[in-house]
Amino acid sequence: EVQLVESGGGSVQAGGSLRISCAAYGTNWVGWCMGWFRQAPGKEREEIATIDGLGNTNYADSVKGRFTISQDNRKVNLYLQMNDLRSEDTGMYYCAGRSVTGVCPGDLTAKYWGRGTQVTVSS
Repeated sequence: EVQLVESGGGSVQAGGSLRISCAAYGTNWVGWCMGWFRQAPGKEREEIATIDGLGNTNYADSVKGRFTISQDNRKVNLYLQMNDLRSEDTGMYYCAGRSVTGVCPGDLTAKYWGRGTQVTVSS
């Protein structure tokens, strides 16, 4: 059974930094596209960053230049380094992924999802 488990969320003041992690159990994600999604209160879930097996990354405009997605070489740990956090970054953050051929698609429809980790940014 594939499980994705997020950790590292918490509360931080605006301008601060936080790193969240996602660990895979039951598989690694060799040949997958992995991504971070977030859902703010009252808003739809949005894709904010993706990474493929070769390390190619994509970011939503709202986080570009502030957030960095990365993975370990074993492809079992995914990270999101978040800098210069803003109140609008508050939300539940989810990692998710699926097997792909080639690079990540423009819109990742993930097969596997974690349960999320809460990030709260206070101004």
